[in-house]
Amino acid sequence: MSREHDDMLRRGIGMTSQRTRERLIQRLYEEGLSNAKVLEVIRRTPRHLFVDEALAHRAYEDTALPIGHNQTISQPYMVARMSELLLEAGPLDKVLEIGTGSGYQTAVLSQLVERVFSVERIKVLQDRAKERLVELNLRNVVFRWGDGWEGWPALAPYNGIIVTAVATDVPQALLDQLAPGGRMVIPVGAGEVQQLLLIIREEHGFSRRVLEAVRFVPLLNGPLA
Repeated sequence: MSREHDDMLRRGIGMTSQRTRERLIQRLYEEGLSNAKVLEVIRRTPRHLFVDEALAHRAYEDTALPIGHNQTISQPYMVARMSELLLEAGPLDKVLEIGTGSGYQTAVLSQLVERVFSVERIKVLQDRAKERLVELNLRNVVFRWGDGWEGWPALAPYNGIIVTAVATDVPQALLDQLAPGGRMVIPVGAGEVQQLLLIIREEHGFSRRVLEAVRFVPLLNGPLA
């Protein structure tokens, strides 16, 4: 790939990139997203770097896109929504992400919180995500290749946990790793029936709030090389 071509990709597929990004931000705002910091991070994060080049022209559509291995990059609305929910009660310094995937949600989070700890079961996806974040000089992320159902207990507790795949039930290991007052955003369900939950660790247990219907790939057990 030539340097000129590489530079064009970084800028966002020619001169239309800024307009398409602004349209995306306007659409997210119209859909009820209002956290100015989250919207600014979505605006400046080059989503086209997180999808295959053949799909780069669709990078700023508000839609999920395939990234291989039966996985998808989440739609910008859902990335922004889940990020807003995590930050609703104020800044966070330590967030666990379950499902690195393409690294796009990771990149957004890393610009909003102090530290991100990201677990992914598909090693090749996480390796690519690492390269992208280094390329963007986002260096406050630590990665673990492993089973998302287990979380990352060695580094717990976390002020926030975000899960980017749907679980049949909320994993107990993740509840155990949530700090007092901590917030978890997780899709729960199966097949067509999935709901986004906000879980907060209170003084005596957990509160749960059902937010909206969603559609995610399943959270599977076990690492995969």
